[in-house]
This record gives sequence, C-alpha cells and structure tokens, in this order.
Amino acid sequence: MLTTLTPLHQLFQDHWDAWMRYDPFTATYVGDQRFNDRLPTATDEAIHAWREQLIGFRTRLERLNQLALPADDRLNYELFRHLVENEINELGFNAHRMPISRTAGFHLSFPDIFQVMPFEKQQDYANYIARLEAFKHYALENIELMRLGLRTGFIPPVCTLTDLDKQLKAQMVADPVESALYHPFMYFPAQISEPDRKRLSEAAQKAILRSVVPGYQAILQFVEQEYLPAARQSIASADLPDGEAFYAHRIYYNTSLHLSAQQVHQIGLDEVRRIRAEMEAVIQKTGWKGNMPDFLEFLRTDPRFYVSTPEALLEKTSYVLKRMDGELPRLFKTLPRMPYGIRPVPDYAAEGETAAYYSPGLGDGTRAGVYYVNTYDLASRPLYEIEALSLHEAVPGHHLQLALQAELAGMPMFRRYFGYNSYVEGWALYSERLGLEVGFYTDPYSDFGRLSYEMWRACRLVVDTGMHALGWSRQKAIDHLVENTSSTLLNIINEIDRYIAWPGQALAYKIGELKIRELRQRAEQKLDSKFNVREFHDVLLLSGAVPLDMLEGMVAKWIIDTVQS
Repeated sequence: MLTTLTPLHQLFQDHWDAWMRYDPFTATYVGDQRFNDRLPTATDEAIHAWREQLIGFRTRLERLNQLALPADDRLNYELFRHLVENEINELGFNAHRMPISRTAGFHLSFPDIFQVMPFEKQQDYANYIARLEAFKHYALENIELMRLGLRTGFIPPVCTLTDLDKQLKAQMVADPVESALYHPFMYFPAQISEPDRKRLSEAAQKAILRSVVPGYQAILQFVEQEYLPAARQSIASADLPDGEAFYAHRIYYNTSLHLSAQQVHQIGLDEVRRIRAEMEAVIQKTGWKGNMPDFLEFLRTDPRFYVSTPEALLEKTSYVLKRMDGELPRLFKTLPRMPYGIRPVPDYAAEGETAAYYSPGLGDGTRAGVYYVNTYDLASRPLYEIEALSLHEAVPGHHLQLALQAELAGMPMFRRYFGYNSYVEGWALYSERLGLEVGFYTDPYSDFGRLSYEMWRACRLVVDTGMHALGWSRQKAIDHLVENTSSTLLNIINEIDRYIAWPGQALAYKIGELKIRELRQRAEQKLDSKFNVREFHDVLLLSGAVPLDMLEGMVAKWIIDTVQS
C-alpha cells in the first residue's frame, strides 16, 4: 500500500531526487545507485540552474505553515531551510569557477569513486565503464569553467596549484592496467563468467586510454599553459569578486554562528594563549630543560617518534583504535552498527593530502566507513599524534557520529547524510579530549600531541582569518603554526595551502568544539549529580548534525527535562 507523503516530506523527497540527479557522485556516496553511470554536468549554466531549483524549493517551503507542523517536523523545516539557504548563498558567489587545487578537486575525487561503487553484477561494471568513458567530456567542461573563472576574476592563488602536475601525471598511464582506475577489474565476483570478465576488462582499458588519460592530459595542458601563468600571488579570498562578503558568508557557512573575522581571530588568539600554557606544563613533565622551540624541533627530528614502514604506522594506528573500541560503552549509550576499516591514502593524492581523513559508510550496512591514514613521507607522521588523530577521524569522532547519523531511521535523507561543518568537525575535536576520560594520553609526549592538535585548530582560527581578511601573508601563517605546534613542516605547508584553497572550512573545528564543551560544562553545573555523560552524548548525537544554535536549544531542553524528572 502506497503511503501519501505530507507536503513537507514530499518537498524533502523532491529536493533529494533533484539533488541526486544534479550530483551523481553524491548519489553514489550516499548509496543511491540510480545514477552510477553518470558524471555531474560541470558547466556554469548547470550549476546556476541548480541554484534556481534550490530557490524554487525554498519558495515551496515558505508556503508551508511551520507553526502548524508537529514538533519533529518543525525541526525538519528549520534544518531544511538552513541547508537550502546556505547552498543558495554559496552558489551565488560563483566560487565553483575555481574547481581545482592541489588539496581538492574533481581530478582527485574521480579516481576515488570506484571505492564507493558496488561491483557485484555486470551492470555495475558497465556503469563504471560509462563513467570512465565520460571523463574526458567532464574534464573539458571543468576546463571551460576555469576559463570562465579567469575571465571573471576567479583566479586561484599560485600556491594552491603547486604539484598539480604530479597529481595529473599519476593518472596518465601508458598501460591502462597500471591505472588506479582499473582496480575493480583485477577481481571479479564468481557469478561473472570468464568471457564477460574479458569483455568488461577490455572495455575498461579502452575507456582509460581514450577518455581518462586524454582527459588528464587536457587538464595538465590547460594548467601549464593557461592556469598557472594567470594564477595570482595574493592569497586572500577578499581579493575575489565580492570577496569580503564571500568570506563573511564562509564564516557563517562553516560555523553556523554570526561572527566577524575579527571576532574569530580573537577567539583563536585567546585559545592559543591558553593551550600554550598547558603545553608548557606537559613539557615540564617530560623533563625537558630547554625552551619550547627547541622541544618542538626535538619532536620533529628524534627517530624514536617515527616508524620506518607504512605497515608499522598502520599497525600502531589500528592498535589505538581497537583500544578505544573497548572503551566506547563507558562514554556512549547508543553505538552505531556500522563497522569501519583503515586504509592508506592513495599514492596519487598522498603528497598533497593531510595526515588522515575519514570516508563515511552507508546506514543500510552495505558499506563500512574508512579511516584513511597518510603513509607518505613517514618522517612527517609522528607517533605522538596517533592517539588524537585517530580519535578524531574514527572513534569516537567522525565514524561514530556519522555512522549513527546515517542509521537514524525515520528521518529525511538530507538529515541522515548531510549536516553542518561546525557540528561535525566540532564533535570530532571534542572527541579527541574524550580520550582523557578513558585512559588515553598517559604518555606525556602523546598528551603533548593532543594539545598540539588542539593548538592547531586554535591556530586555524588565527591564520584562516589572518590570510583571508586581515592581510596576513602565507609565510606568516606558516610561521605561526611552526611556532605553536609540533607538526612537521610538510604537514604545516599542506594545511596552510588547504586553508587558502578552502576559505573558512578550517574555522569549523574549534568553534564547534568550544560550543560543545560550553554546553557540557553548563549541563554538568546545572545537573550536578544528575549529569550522565552517556545521556548527554545521546542528546548531542541522536538528532544528527545540526547548527550550533539549535544544538544549544536541544541541550537546554534536556537540562530542564532532567531537572524536572
């Protein structure tokens, strides 16, 4: 029997279907297999047409009476309004005309897509081959988008384009079997016959040679002959068309709070001072007799803090995570069913990639989450950072939160798979500190690594606003991180260039964590002996990712209900 959707939920469904058609990559990542044979249309016209659709969905929403809705749907209404409004504003600034950097872009995401596609039937392989065949056209669309960007003032900083040639050349193979994109054809399920395996493999090889390789060659030629020569020396997003308004929007987009660049900068400076004092105290525990700069240099160079093989780094990381798995029930009442795995960052992306990242799984249990660890340049991967980094990216950080969110049955799809940076990254940073409550960071060097990671997020508030709004140079930002964190120079440079290429994103972590810690402190003070950390975490997690002001309201209601119980 068919169930008739309410006007609000029909709107959610119509938006979701339109979103999946507009962005087939996103559809694949969230488990919607309807468009697995397609790539997005990367033209300015298509992107602005999508913005017009979003405006239409907003108009439909505004015609509904929010006050007449049940309580759950009033929240759904508000979250949908916030999501759509943010995206309308984001697309209106035309930053999509700079779709590529050494930190992120379609050239790096495309080789990853097979990791989240199913390969069980012949049609699955045919879908993937169709995507390979379409890549050259997709690349040419992006090149035209970048040319439009150059003509209209959306010119990338030159530092965000370094090493692009290496990333592109990694996909320009002479033998298609050597391509990372050929990986799905190395193994077939038993139900696919040998003749079909041969046919599919040959089709994939042809697609790589006549579409993928020429597509990357075209991008490389464009970058070398047009993009790099036109790139700007300045780094501030304020230098883009309507740049000051764009950066103000990016602050709100990534923090869900109305803060100025100056306010964020000052919060960062205050946190840097606080954390530095804690770092000095930990240095004393190690018995170090010198100053902090010398201690940081010792951490960056002493062999005891580094391993010599990628396997050793992955093994030590896995051990930390397995220990935390066993402690989770002490902190959480509700745990996800979805498992997670650990993999090295792919070679073609590793040099310009951050130390680690997380790729979400699916709420239906058909795909696990994956914690990617960067094993490139092991002299830049200190062991004293493993605990904080792993708790952030996997459990109790990104994996636990995002897996629980994906498993929230009965919620609209946009709430299960999308959210707010300040919540998602704020939760992950808050999770690093949870290790203190269950026996982690007993080694002072590891505790210093935790503080260095927290310092890193505080410094992000300083350097992101400094570079994009307050006139800081790239070198000044690098020096600030060198002075205040134990991270290696390679990581620092990669991170600074990421902030330049991705304005405002780095603000989410510390702003979100500070709000979550503020809410916990408030709950502990008001509830005293009635405070239960497992119940508190349920309040934070079981509505999915929400803007920080809404999260504050949820915690306030829980406090009142608990006091009255």
